[in-house]
Amino acid sequence: MNESGNSRVISSNQEGLHEQLDEVVLKHLKHAFRKPYQEHTLAAFKECEKWVEQQGKAIIFDSCCGVGESTYHLAKKHPEAIVLGMDKSADRLSKHPQSIADNYRLLQVNLNDFWRLAVEAEWQLSHHYLLYPNPWPKAKHLQRRWHGSAVFPSILQLGGELELRSNWFTYIHEFERALELAGQQSKVELYTSEQAITPFERKYWASGQKSLRLTAGLKG
Repeated sequence: MNESGNSRVISSNQEGLHEQLDEVVLKHLKHAFRKPYQEHTLAAFKECEKWVEQQGKAIIFDSCCGVGESTYHLAKKHPEAIVLGMDKSADRLSKHPQSIADNYRLLQVNLNDFWRLAVEAEWQLSHHYLLYPNPWPKAKHLQRRWHGSAVFPSILQLGGELELRSNWFTYIHEFERALELAGQQSKVELYTSEQAITPFERKYWASGQKSLRLTAGLKG
């Protein structure tokens, strides 16, 4: 988010959908992502895979979970499932209080690798939450946004009920278009709730900003 002025407002030099969005998404849909896995994520997946198999429950991903506040709330909301909260930052994850629920875990991983490993293991998700609201707003960083990245097809293959939330409407509408290019239907609507489940929601709702939610029943 923009550190000058109101730090809660996303600043972008891009207006509307990125002009290369369709080209980039279609390229990634046609070509497999072959980048080698990072060792720490591969090790984390193998250890987590054992736990997932032991649980024998529906699997939910809370990707880019930050401090894991949303993971805790999602685990309470879905007691029938196990929830994996994942973030690349060990520092953010270390701020999570000691777990008081037995149906979730927090993992420090590279999602580009973890999602692909989950696809290879033939995991099918019941739900997939992407609640981090500010993914690379500069126009030159289109391919660092999940829908513009080479790993986007893995999100589709994991299936489940996908849910994104953001106060940057362009991000939501770009993801909507990317899903459309992939033959997936989605719904976009204004989102409000009495309870924020991420620090970001709490901050931008308090500043009077609105947020959008995208939901899609992915056909893996």
